[in-house]
Amino acid sequence: ATDEEKKPPLNGRRALPSNNSNDEENEVPEMEAFGLIPRGFNPKDYLRVVDIHMFKEPHEINKQQHHTDKYYNPKLIVRRGQSFQIQVDFNRPYNPETDQFWLEYLIGRYPQQNKGTYIPILVRDVLKPGEWGAKITHKENNSIRLSIMSSATCIIGKFRLYVAVLTPFGILRTRRNAATDTYILFNPWCQQDAVYLDDEKEREEYVLNDVGIVFHGNINDIKLRSWSYGQFEENILDACLFLMDKAELELSGRGNPIKICRVASAVINSRDDNGVIAGSWDNTYTNGVPPSAWTGSVDILLEYYSSKQPVRYGQCWVFAGVFNTFLRCLGIPARLITNYSSAHDNNANLQLDFFLDDEGKVDTTTTKDSVWNYHCWNEAWMTRPDLPVGFGGWQVVDGTPQETSDGMYRCGPASVQAIKHGHVCFQFDAPFVYAEVNSDIVYLRRAKNGTQVIENIDTTHIGQLIVTKEVGRDGMMEITEEYKFQEGSEEERLALETAVMYGVKKQNMQDTSYQPQTDVDMEFQVQKAVLGSDFKVTITFRNKSRNTYTATAYLSGNIVFYTGVTKNEFKKHSFSAKLEPSSSSAFDVVIKSSEYLSDLLDQASFHFFVTARINETGKILATQKATVLEIPALRIKTQGAMVAGKEMSVTVEFTNPLKQTLENVTLRLEGPGVLRTMKKEFRQIPMNSTLIWEVKCIPNRPGLRKLIASLNCDALRHVYGELNIQIQKP
Repeated sequence: ATDEEKKPPLNGRRALPSNNSNDEENEVPEMEAFGLIPRGFNPKDYLRVVDIHMFKEPHEINKQQHHTDKYYNPKLIVRRGQSFQIQVDFNRPYNPETDQFWLEYLIGRYPQQNKGTYIPILVRDVLKPGEWGAKITHKENNSIRLSIMSSATCIIGKFRLYVAVLTPFGILRTRRNAATDTYILFNPWCQQDAVYLDDEKEREEYVLNDVGIVFHGNINDIKLRSWSYGQFEENILDACLFLMDKAELELSGRGNPIKICRVASAVINSRDDNGVIAGSWDNTYTNGVPPSAWTGSVDILLEYYSSKQPVRYGQCWVFAGVFNTFLRCLGIPARLITNYSSAHDNNANLQLDFFLDDEGKVDTTTTKDSVWNYHCWNEAWMTRPDLPVGFGGWQVVDGTPQETSDGMYRCGPASVQAIKHGHVCFQFDAPFVYAEVNSDIVYLRRAKNGTQVIENIDTTHIGQLIVTKEVGRDGMMEITEEYKFQEGSEEERLALETAVMYGVKKQNMQDTSYQPQTDVDMEFQVQKAVLGSDFKVTITFRNKSRNTYTATAYLSGNIVFYTGVTKNEFKKHSFSAKLEPSSSSAFDVVIKSSEYLSDLLDQASFHFFVTARINETGKILATQKATVLEIPALRIKTQGAMVAGKEMSVTVEFTNPLKQTLENVTLRLEGPGVLRTMKKEFRQIPMNSTLIWEVKCIPNRPGLRKLIASLNCDALRHVYGELNIQIQKP
């Protein structure tokens, strides 16, 4: 292509085209003449740069001081607002009286000084903290050591470095040299950085830990699995920078963590911008990997970076896992959050409307809202100079496509503090997150005359438990009170009134005639069960009155996606109950494995509704509960010594618990710093038989590492195993 073709189209509004690719470069002249060059001019007569040393090895001073020694990347990686060292070798000793040189850092195709994309740095006597500058710390023979300070608000990305020397006739520059490229990242260790975090243990967890825990299952049966973030693995940093190019974020905006989080929450999902992961919630995963099979983010990011096409498929924890890798990789402290019983409220009115038909069954055609057993999102740590004081700190960002925000599927950053206090007027998307953790469930019935009658309201079901991984350990840390006040407290009421004042819609219950039956309580328990076995549901009535009542009860068992959307009803059971005064009575319903096995979905999730009509008063009691089956685990073992650089052996074992043969089984195994993801296919595993897979690998990083494995086939998903191992130094 000629230069003519390459020119970008003219744009009447701006002199320069938009500069939104870190990958593109401009030509920088090696000799920039001031005018006519006299015939006798010889560049060799002047100070000339012979070599530049970047001290970029993991064990050298820069990567050690900047906490970037874990990145599997040969180039220099530093964090902004903190000094780093380089050495420049000249062709002769440098003389400050007569020689003048400076450094130039450039990023993108159209570098401009006022945009922060062209940064000239003169040598000074003192470095000001958090501002660009350079000073000579050491002179020896033809070499000088420089200490360079970057700005604490500097753009995040990959910069090109040139050294420029002034001569009477023009500027001489070093050649373009990719080996001197410098990555600049966010710096949670620097007080002037917007992402500064003051606790070293938290920085080690939220920035430097490359493995985490995803909590899933449901509120009554919390399950956990490990996830490999792998933010330091080969090419992951470049893949994360590519995501910002893909989102077309102006380079000049890339120093701002608020902007980066906002565009990233859109580009993590493939809706409307061909982003990283395509979601699929319908249990068919043709031409892709089922969401439950992924063990970490690395494969997904690398596949996207090379193919530039959405990777199939993800569900909420996959979006959140990849988003966490992106944030930690760039240096923004981040953690993965699980909200149990998460409301997906389609019309943001702070209530989920479940419509019942005449029998008291939920009418799936008119019920549009759903309760997710759990939903994962992320929190990123940053100051919020765009909001009033006090709303900095943890911000909710969510890459799972649920609802559009400013026309795109994205969510956040929304201040956790603002959500807790009901200040949902502050950008971005606070009302949606507020509804996810605070909605009420309202059971409505259409009466014969067409009016809606409220039968029951459940104010405590949604957002019962919000958790994340503990700092420094693999346990669970509850953070519900970061999001909401104690249920029923005066502060909670006040926060709700504030949210309503700021425009969160909430229907007033006084308008509708709602007098619940207060003297009878109904609840039910689901027995814990292993996949493939029978179990029972026990329904208990407590009659607190002096009257004898009779009740007509209906139990509906549904197989559901973890998003609370029903696939089908597999169990219907009606019975009548006599409720003696001031006493409790319990009723058992048995669920047989033959009733559910053929239709089971990959999270082995059930949802039970129980509705009962008190015949004497005509009032309805309604309650619902999700439950998950126990899924058998994979066993991981290691053999022999585990030393960095030496071959070791890992074995994965699994016993088929089902009364059927498993077909086309895929195993995955990975461990950051130990082995890249390995896959193995098995045609069949007969019932009760055990599969054994042995893998040889050479770990490259010493220390405490984690192996993570998953097994997948159509009949059985969400089978995981993990093992902590200590790799010795050679």
